[in-house]
Amino acid sequence: MGYNISDANSYLVITGGGIPDIKIVKKAWVWPWQKHSRISISPFDFEIQLQAMTIEKLQFSLPAVFTIGPADDVDSLCRYAKILTGKAANSTKTVTTTGRNHVQDIVKGIIEGETRVIVSSMTMEEIFKEREVFKTAVIRNVQKELDQFGLRIYNANVKELQDTPGSEYFTFLSRKAHEGASNQAKVDVANAMMMGNIGEAEKRGKTRQEISKIDAATAVLETQRKSEKAQADAQLATTQINLDMGIKLANIEATRKAESKDAELQRDVEIQRAQTELEARRATDLVHAKIERESAQQEADAKFYGDSKSADGFFYAQKQKAEASYLATVKGADALVYQQKQEAEASFYRATKEAEAAFVAKQREADGITEMAKAYQHLSSVLGGPQGLLQYIMLQNNTHEKLAKANAQAINGLQPKITVWNTGENAGGSADAMAPVRNLMQSLPPLLSTINEQTGIAPPGWLAKMAGGGVQGDGVMVKGEKMVNGS
Repeated sequence: MGYNISDANSYLVITGGGIPDIKIVKKAWVWPWQKHSRISISPFDFEIQLQAMTIEKLQFSLPAVFTIGPADDVDSLCRYAKILTGKAANSTKTVTTTGRNHVQDIVKGIIEGETRVIVSSMTMEEIFKEREVFKTAVIRNVQKELDQFGLRIYNANVKELQDTPGSEYFTFLSRKAHEGASNQAKVDVANAMMMGNIGEAEKRGKTRQEISKIDAATAVLETQRKSEKAQADAQLATTQINLDMGIKLANIEATRKAESKDAELQRDVEIQRAQTELEARRATDLVHAKIERESAQQEADAKFYGDSKSADGFFYAQKQKAEASYLATVKGADALVYQQKQEAEASFYRATKEAEAAFVAKQREADGITEMAKAYQHLSSVLGGPQGLLQYIMLQNNTHEKLAKANAQAINGLQPKITVWNTGENAGGSADAMAPVRNLMQSLPPLLSTINEQTGIAPPGWLAKMAGGGVQGDGVMVKGEKMVNGS
């Protein structure tokens, strides 16, 4: 018994009492009735030298290195612990956490079998050209088989293919590639020399062509420059003429503007003179008006002072009167409030006493009802139950007579209308072929008449006409009498 803790790269496998199958944990208490062991999940490398044969019956050796270890999940670890740990199939020695020879034997057998299956369906050329596809297919098929043991392929490295003893296939291929590369190098050297000579001749010819092109382009540029210079001289002369004309027009325009400005200034002088005379006349009139206004203002101020003093006296008298009235009103209000307060207290006291009296009366009434209920309960047990008590109370209060009287008053004054019609086969005393049609037509007027009498609803005018409490029409029945053409 003890508390066991596994390393970072291992797990505890616990079996025994209280565990249905096995338990995979990192740390746990192990009781005396339980057993535990440790399994490592560190991946391990192993090399294989596989002898295989392609679809072309060519044998070769395939060296490879696989990195394989237990998958780090509970299900995979359970399968690994149950199948690949413990004692080997043909050994009596318990496998330790580092001893994995029998695991490597199982994995080697799976890899050899799956690889031979894949190689047997491919050609040697496909294996060379599609090395990555071949590697992926091997890993995929091997992983499917390793899943049942809880193992996982972390890495797989397929080395270069080699000849088996007695076979020189890859040697001949290497020699062929070497000779092909040597011959290709000689061809490449010859091609390079040829391209050098051709390139040198091309460069010389292109040099002469470029020189001729440059001379021709130079002559063309000189002609273009001369033409552009002539155009510039003509444009300069035109511009000079336009400038001279502009100067003359500007001089004429300046003279006209000066004359116009002189006329405007003369007009402004006349306007200023007229305004000065107008302002002088306005000033004279303004002085007279100001003197008259000041005199009127003095008179108005004197009148305003007299009126203000009169108003102040009147306001003081009214203020004294209002204060006296306010004082009398406040005193009266205080007296009224005191009186209302006394009345309210008396009313509250009276209401309180009345409420107490009503409470006592209701309490006494409730006590009486309680005693009555107890009496009714005793009476119910004497009369054989609640039904007997109910019949006794109904007899005592004359309930049956009251119900009979109420039912009689409810139907008193009703005058129901009951109509009986005879429209059967024996209504006419004889039978004929038209009897079904006649019976149908005879049933319609009584139906409409009954609806009219009972509900007041009349049929539409195109169907029949209600008159005198019946249905009228051509050859229809009205309350047992046959009417023809409305008569």
